[in-house]
Amino acid sequence: MPAARWIQRHEQQIKRLLSLIGYDHRLWARCVMYDRCFEMLRSLKPETLDVLEISAGPVWRELGFRSFTEANYPQFDICRDALDRKFDLIIADQIFEHVLWPYRAARNVHAMLKPSGHFLITTPFLIRVHREPEDCTRWTETGLANFLSECGFAAEDIRTDAWGNRACVRANFRKWVRRGWFGSLRNEPDFPVAVWALARKSPA
Repeated sequence: MPAARWIQRHEQQIKRLLSLIGYDHRLWARCVMYDRCFEMLRSLKPETLDVLEISAGPVWRELGFRSFTEANYPQFDICRDALDRKFDLIIADQIFEHVLWPYRAARNVHAMLKPSGHFLITTPFLIRVHREPEDCTRWTETGLANFLSECGFAAEDIRTDAWGNRACVRANFRKWVRRGWFGSLRNEPDFPVAVWALARKSPA
């Protein structure tokens, strides 16, 4: 059996073994972001939430939501489309930097949330351009909060955060790098790699 196929077949076991000896296989640019976002979502009691993820990946399902719906591009375009139902939580994980019309997209998110529903948005900042199929926008924490306010979320109901450091910025110049054994989690506020927010829709 070719080595690549053997590795693919045993990928999960390899990851577990590497974790046991201290290797972090997660993308370095997202480790802190995911840890903090998971903490925020656990505080919302995920087992009570009906959730929509836009262009869903494998990350969030393990939280054990009451229901989980995915709406994937290009069949579903958040700039154009809105589902005919309401959700307690909508997740856009590393999506909004790619959309051509982010204001339209966030207004559609707002429309699909139940009163007091939450929107989790994560975005890159000091990361190279990656066209999938387009790469359009970057926000600082202030910029992301103001953007969400313009889209209907009250400023007092938006929590932002960011993480990054120069070493992580440099490491990701040419390829997406795993944290491994030595990727520093020290935060340098002037070098954010990831920026995210949890915004709550007004109760009424």
